[in-house]
Amino acid sequence: MNAPARTPVAIVGGGPVGLLLALFLDRHGVPSVVFDLAESTSDQPRGSTHGARSMEHYRRLGLADEVRRLGLPWDYSTDIAFYTHYNGFRLARNRRPAVRDLMREVASGHRTAQVPEPMHRANQMYVEKLLYRRARTRRRIDLRFGWRVTGLAADADGVDVRAENAQGQARVWRAGHVAGCDGARGVVRPHLGSRYAGAGGVEQEILGGRTVAAHLRIPTLYRDFLVDGGAWSHWAVNTDLVLNLIALNGKDEFFLLTSSADPDSAPDGELVSLVRRAAGAPVPVTVLGRRPWTSGMALVADDFGTDRVFLAGDAAHLFTPNGGFGMNTGLDDAANLAWKLAAAAQGWAGPGLLASYHRERRPIAIRNTGAARELNLGLANVARPRCVEQDTDEGRAERRRLGRLLADYGDRTLDTLGIQLGARYDGSPIVDGTDDPPADSFDSYSPSSVPGGRAPHLWLDDTRVTGSSLFDHFGVGFTLLRLGPKAPPTVGLRTEAARRNIPLKVLDLVDPLARDLYERDLVLIRPDQHVAWRGNHVDRPDRLLATVTGAK
Repeated sequence: MNAPARTPVAIVGGGPVGLLLALFLDRHGVPSVVFDLAESTSDQPRGSTHGARSMEHYRRLGLADEVRRLGLPWDYSTDIAFYTHYNGFRLARNRRPAVRDLMREVASGHRTAQVPEPMHRANQMYVEKLLYRRARTRRRIDLRFGWRVTGLAADADGVDVRAENAQGQARVWRAGHVAGCDGARGVVRPHLGSRYAGAGGVEQEILGGRTVAAHLRIPTLYRDFLVDGGAWSHWAVNTDLVLNLIALNGKDEFFLLTSSADPDSAPDGELVSLVRRAAGAPVPVTVLGRRPWTSGMALVADDFGTDRVFLAGDAAHLFTPNGGFGMNTGLDDAANLAWKLAAAAQGWAGPGLLASYHRERRPIAIRNTGAARELNLGLANVARPRCVEQDTDEGRAERRRLGRLLADYGDRTLDTLGIQLGARYDGSPIVDGTDDPPADSFDSYSPSSVPGGRAPHLWLDDTRVTGSSLFDHFGVGFTLLRLGPKAPPTVGLRTEAARRNIPLKVLDLVDPLARDLYERDLVLIRPDQHVAWRGNHVDRPDRLLATVTGAK
């Protein structure tokens, strides 16, 4: 075997979390190698929800506009619709703007509007391909798809990563650090000895237990069925079955989720029959792919890593898909971990910086898995009596009752801005602040400059042209905001940052709206856009920078 190749970071797993991590590391100027057993990205649908925070991450990489061009057409409805059958009675419809209308709302909103990049519906398989294509253009990213990692050996100075390709060729890479983005059955979590803890699947009629996920082509569903037109999510709910068809391309491809068939024994023909029963007619259906999954899981690894090896994405936490929190939590893991790995590779990380990853991200994983499970359990007691399909007074009353329940569930899966933007790192050893944070909320987000939370957003002008978002002006490293006309000089902080080789950009904002929003003259923003510190003057630049880089 040849001498080991060297890389600052080895990423095991080339899904969206691993690829985003590689792209963020590249943005920081740090090379990485990405290993994935598959020869290419997945062509099977998974999550279709990219939350507002994930879209902000894509924006930092210059990818948000490209992501929005994926998935559903811009004029396509993003509603959630509930029916007894697709050619039967409508039970409820949660209306939401199409992408075109949503972006118009952004363009016309107030300068302090907190969602510069609204949630977008595009299936993971489409976005994963985009991330892969972008990664292929970056010279600092070495993509090793078709390579299986067979072992890790860590010591005080690094990690030996052993891998082999489909032809049996074996190699060793010497990595400074390893990020395990290789899912629940990968090799990195067992290497750490980390175990999942939390709640397993739920047993309930609707999306309970072992469940089917399938990729379908249904060419006539829009033309011949759906009594009030297409939506993003189409539920059929009746006495005999419950299933959800999620639109993939707005034309003929759908993602089926149902627990009305056994994923381990039901043949493709049974899935076809199930969809036809949901439609109420012999609609043509082609099964393009399928896989089993388990509803209701809220599992979080007990150790996210503290030294040389770390976990992110499904390797660190397993979700039920309700609300679309799983992949988005993994992408936020990558944003948190990337700058800390970069700091270690570039020599300005203190000994406690990488250890803060576990301290910061594990509580968020517990919070978010719990929120998804709560949504899943909201479907447990949805009674579906046979009269719901009868054109009688009793049937109409029952449809109104069931419709209210389903509409409430739909609203709760859509109104999740607090989960999307509200992650906070209060109590983190690398956050310098003692003020009380805003209360956590499932459905709403309150901007706050209290250290630990996402930096409040501001449009810097009223034109909404490219570059007018405050976030676009943050540096790749830390950003020090000098706010208002009386902001003090910061020569000492800049000098100390330069002495420690800490990347720091100083951004002057005399706009009184910015000062009002952030409530202090000086605010230090971390590379992941979370507030590290705020104040009206800096007494000890050395102590502050030691704290926020884990050197204290």
